[in-house]
Amino acid sequence: MKINNFAFLLLATFSINTLFADDMDEIVVSSAFIDKPASELADPIHILSGDDIATEATQSLGESIDDLLGVSSADYGSAVGQPIIRGMSGTRVKVLDNGMVNRDVSGLGADHLNDVDMSNVQQIEVVRGPSSLLYTNGTVGGIVNIVDNSIAMQDVERLFKVGAESQSVNDGDSQSFFYQDNVGGNINVSLAYKNTSLGNFDVPNGAIMHEEEEHHDEDEDHDDHEEEEHEEHEENLGFLANSDFESESFKFGASTTGDWGYLGVSLASIESMYGIPYHGEGHGGHGDEHGDEHGDEHGEEEEGHDEHEGERIFSSTDSEKFDIRGSFNIAGDLVKKVDFFMRDTDYSFTEQHAEEAHEEEEDHDEDHDEEHDEHEGHSEGPTTFTNDAIEAGAIFDLSNSLVSQKFAINFVNEDTSVIGAEAFMTPASRDELTFGYYLSRSFDSFDLDFGVRYDMIDNEGSIVSEHHDEEEHHDEDEDHEEEDHDEHEESEVAYYDQSFNNSSIALNIGRDLNDFLSVDFGFSSVERAPSTTEMFMNGAHLATARFEVGNVNLDSETSNNIDFTLNMKNGSFFAKASVFMNDVDNYIYLQDETEEEHEEHDEEHEEGHDDHGGLILANYLQQDAELDGYEIEFGNTMDLGSGELTLSFGRDEVSGEFSNGGNIPRLNPARNIFKLKYSQDNTIFGLMFKDVEKQNDIGLAETNTDGYQMLNAKLSRSFDFGGQGDLTVSLFGNNLLDEIARNHSSYVKTQVPLPGKNYGIRFNLTF
Repeated sequence: MKINNFAFLLLATFSINTLFADDMDEIVVSSAFIDKPASELADPIHILSGDDIATEATQSLGESIDDLLGVSSADYGSAVGQPIIRGMSGTRVKVLDNGMVNRDVSGLGADHLNDVDMSNVQQIEVVRGPSSLLYTNGTVGGIVNIVDNSIAMQDVERLFKVGAESQSVNDGDSQSFFYQDNVGGNINVSLAYKNTSLGNFDVPNGAIMHEEEEHHDEDEDHDDHEEEEHEEHEENLGFLANSDFESESFKFGASTTGDWGYLGVSLASIESMYGIPYHGEGHGGHGDEHGDEHGDEHGEEEEGHDEHEGERIFSSTDSEKFDIRGSFNIAGDLVKKVDFFMRDTDYSFTEQHAEEAHEEEEDHDEDHDEEHDEHEGHSEGPTTFTNDAIEAGAIFDLSNSLVSQKFAINFVNEDTSVIGAEAFMTPASRDELTFGYYLSRSFDSFDLDFGVRYDMIDNEGSIVSEHHDEEEHHDEDEDHEEEDHDEHEESEVAYYDQSFNNSSIALNIGRDLNDFLSVDFGFSSVERAPSTTEMFMNGAHLATARFEVGNVNLDSETSNNIDFTLNMKNGSFFAKASVFMNDVDNYIYLQDETEEEHEEHDEEHEEGHDDHGGLILANYLQQDAELDGYEIEFGNTMDLGSGELTLSFGRDEVSGEFSNGGNIPRLNPARNIFKLKYSQDNTIFGLMFKDVEKQNDIGLAETNTDGYQMLNAKLSRSFDFGGQGDLTVSLFGNNLLDEIARNHSSYVKTQVPLPGKNYGIRFNLTF
């Protein structure tokens, strides 16, 4: 399926016949999952409004929600920010758009972005608990759902938006366009476009570390040269190479509505290109930031070594989706309405190296040609990841006067492949047939939310094993002084078809203790089948500087979670506190070989017998784990002058250990978040100060990460054009203290710090 981008422009030209609109009705924020106002949801949840997103700097999905309590981001440069919920990351957190899983290849690599369109977002929902079981499987961490109105469920009024943005930290700019209208009284159309271009981002002085140079003067007197050597290792380049990002997105939607319901289609396309700021190589990347889910055994002697430093390495994506969604109001005795959906996804992600290096490095490159040639299997041609998927399902509303209840059925067929120079997995397929049920009922003394899900999942794939045989040929004319070794590779392919039948359950009980105090108690037991990567990975994964080997004998994870939440609202004072405990049976993690084993493989590599190119050998294994944590927030709203001032403080913390001892690595440290918001008429001023503590609870051979303070500010003002439209101007400043900040959850925290001071302006013009 390919979408002609010119078709969007044609549709825009056809649709836009005037730029004037009537006043828009106020929108009540509600959850798209279960059609209830956000204030009535018992699940632990955040809802981030589209207005807040539209006045912030353009950034990754993870960075957009990183300031929410219990939520953080695993970054790999400016383009990549994979969401983390209460310490759960990767495929444990499902990213959805409009209720369907966004089927990119973010689960295949830490350097792969969540490829979602945030150009005209209505809201972003972060959901755990019973309602999360209704829409997809394996949500042991939770769900991040991105909601827009590309397929309108109700008739819309004419609306036209134009946006522009400029950022200083990367000399970046962005332009956006959105149009919706009701044509002929019964057809709703919408068109969204966004173009973003961000250059390499600036970093504070001393943030870029070149640790491969740390030991180059070992023969010299260490005491006499320690300070001079340290200066050599920290080059204040001022920016991070290969941290650029470009993206262009289109989305067109059309729908028709009536008393019977609605029916609509949408076409979406995203093309992007971004640099890879770190790329490992054989004998490199022994640091904890390339660690595994269990920790790294290899210390820091070769941490951060990147033989591609100075080389242009980048990825490009091409995502195209076709959706059909609708709802029929049946109003029967049993079934009130049926919501249905279908999505066809065609996704491609290509990583490649630039053909030519910088001129000043040509001599250096020639000196190392032979060394690179020795790293067989690490050719620098392109590698393409593809994911073709079809998803379809229906949700039956079985509600009555006593209870709200829904039953869902969902089918998915997903084909994934990795082809090219750095392919680490053979093509694999995954079929899912799942059933979900959600119930909500209010009793005299408490409210009950309940969810249950049953999943039938089938994973098909293969693992290729290569065996090397050597034949020695002696040159009689040279008295056998040289031996030529002709290496013959024999491959064996083992095919697997693994099936999983998983069941999950969750409930939440809420009770009002008095007029200003309420409590919620939640319990869930959620199963997650192993991912395709965890089962069939078998090759060099240079983003983590490892040779990763999957495990076809993995069992499903089971996350048994208990959480308790206390809410208080007394006049203008508000407070919320949550504590949770999460026991995970059969927690899947990546186990590195020991240092002794790696040294043995190094010797084999030098002799030509090693089949993983000198990389650290890492295997997917399982053992039980436990994660515990809490989130607290309190604040007060008061009148100040002719406006309103809100002050709040929040803190979150999570810790995790394995059953046999040792910490789960890359769990972000505790954070204290102070917020100030002042609103007066059409002006809003906000400050956020985030104090991230030092992370000392680290995995095996993982290093501590220093704490940092992040100060962000935003000033937004709206100008009304007398009912004909309005203009919103936003001034934003991020990391105003220009702090050297490293994200402990990042695989590349040493090589890829967070951006430095960034200020910018954003315009949103609405007619």
